[in-house]
Amino acid sequence: MSKTLLRLSLALGLAAAAGPALAKNPMVGGAPMYANKTIVENAVNSKDHTTLVAAVKAAGLVDTLSGPGPFTVFAPTNAAFAKLPPGTVDTLVQPQNKAQLTSILTYHVVPGVYTAKELMAAVRQGGGQAELKTVQGEPLTVTTKGKAVMVTDAKGNTAKVTIANVMQSNGVIHVINTVLMP
Repeated sequence: MSKTLLRLSLALGLAAAAGPALAKNPMVGGAPMYANKTIVENAVNSKDHTTLVAAVKAAGLVDTLSGPGPFTVFAPTNAAFAKLPPGTVDTLVQPQNKAQLTSILTYHVVPGVYTAKELMAAVRQGGGQAELKTVQGEPLTVTTKGKAVMVTDAKGNTAKVTIANVMQSNGVIHVINTVLMP
């Protein structure tokens, strides 16, 4: 075997070996997300989710989202929170608004683990849409647009899943580009 062919073989073998490891620990907000850590343990490292983490802390949901779950979390990015009217986040994180903040955050959480593949299958079985009951109590509607998973809230706002299947020890995170409102 030539040296070039041997190097190519070795490189392909290393790439194949690295592939599954990368798939298990995808990068979100510049940080690897480890499947053996909880939703909170991973989220605190994502530079794209500092607003969400601050809101989870303000709402007193750290212990819940660190618990056994399992949960499916539709996690809005900082850019998603920035699309809200000016001052909304600052108002929501104030102690007197804890109930409203908790309602909004738990509206992004569904009991159980739903991968993108399972969400897409549910949409097909539902004739084009599926309804998920959130921890908050109100439903989210899931649809697809091509290969993308879309989530629509009670007010008609639609979020796109931009990073799917970020597996956690207590569930799965799907990163979304819009804050959902009950």
